[in-house]
Amino acid sequence: MTKRLIFNAFAMNSPSHVYHGVWRHPQTRQTEFNDLSTWVELVRVLEKGRFDGLFLADVMGLDEIHRGTSDIYVEQAIHFPANDPAILSAALIGATEHLGLMFTSSILQSHPFEFARRASTLDHLSKGRVGWNIVTSTSRAAARNFDFDDRVPHDERYRWAEEYVEAAYKLWEGSWEDDAVLADKARGVYADPRKVHRINHRSERYRIDGPHLCVPSPQRTPLLIQAGSSVAGRRFAARNAEATFIVSLTPDGARVAVDDIRRQAVAFGRDPSDILFFQGLSFVIGSTEEEAWRKSRELDDYIDTDALAAHVGRDLDVDFGLLDPDRPVADFNIQGLQGFARFVEEANPGKVVRLRDLTTAMSYNGRIVGTPETIADRLEDWRAAGIDGVNVAYQRTPSAFIEFAEHVMPELRRRGLAQEDYADGTLREKLFAGRGARLTERHPAARFRKLSAPVAEPAL
Repeated sequence: MTKRLIFNAFAMNSPSHVYHGVWRHPQTRQTEFNDLSTWVELVRVLEKGRFDGLFLADVMGLDEIHRGTSDIYVEQAIHFPANDPAILSAALIGATEHLGLMFTSSILQSHPFEFARRASTLDHLSKGRVGWNIVTSTSRAAARNFDFDDRVPHDERYRWAEEYVEAAYKLWEGSWEDDAVLADKARGVYADPRKVHRINHRSERYRIDGPHLCVPSPQRTPLLIQAGSSVAGRRFAARNAEATFIVSLTPDGARVAVDDIRRQAVAFGRDPSDILFFQGLSFVIGSTEEEAWRKSRELDDYIDTDALAAHVGRDLDVDFGLLDPDRPVADFNIQGLQGFARFVEEANPGKVVRLRDLTTAMSYNGRIVGTPETIADRLEDWRAAGIDGVNVAYQRTPSAFIEFAEHVMPELRRRGLAQEDYADGTLREKLFAGRGARLTERHPAARFRKLSAPVAEPAL
């Protein structure tokens, strides 16, 4: 059988997300990001088009990292202002029935005990349609907004992330047994105290007695997503993620990343199929190739390349405004360059990757221009490289998603590349056909499902 691809809309509750400058276009609602109707319109477009999910990015600070100031981030609304994606997800639950709601939350911003309750509440209210994009926040401004003098070093952030998710796993998987809730009105017993457990978690950063305040949600643990591309990030994904977001620049580059992470997953005792790979792409669609390329050139008139450089520089902690864009990346011993530069190198074996290449990659290498048929051809190439789905970035919203749903999705369905209709069940069941609502026994969280013998637990 043909393996279909998963399609998520990639967005952010902010005026400008990826293609900076296009917020000025007369046919976009990006500046209406504070208006719930903007998002309700979008998710209705997505469900009608049978998209799998809405994937919401986030940031936690305003950096001063382009020519030494934050001016361009404010002027061009580069991820600023930015509203809370988890709260937006909650607001969209009632406007959707099948769409997955995947939101970003950093280990910086919430204590695991509070975050676990928030995620479980969303999973309950959505009937199991929630995904968590786990990030460690590379931004210096984000660190300073959460009591740090500077960023936590790269590899240390991932050690922290392991500690964070372990605490959350214990709360989600180890606090309540499946049959703990009785809701016995006749006897007046809601839950069996012998089957509700304190987790007694002790680690370097956290002391959590528990138990989890929420009864098990449909998925218990939300779908786990991760987007790190450095050596430490890939190791974390191989151990913990059920989906990982990659920004490879070519199908061959994607194949390298996919094979690397899947090999590592096997070393952790997991199956290669336990991890889905979402490639970030955008699309400009025309009824002819000429029309598509004309529309692409018209979009370029709105794109602000200086703002793109500021975006990439912020993510990599490099002030591109003060550096020679033609210098090789290898000349800079900067930890933030690791992940994205790796994708560029994998896509261009043997090429000397320069700073300019990182900025250019942001705008053009993820953009597919053509007719629905040629776009489908390209997506077949990406699928052959091992990806499982696409995070669809927009130039204009919701029009970019409307065009994709109306013109490209029918061709993809004709080829078996997109779903005809939604499967029943939770987000995990929809994305992993034939699997259950809960994490597999191969996942590291599974070991916390029996923390101790129930009879040894004191009544609560």
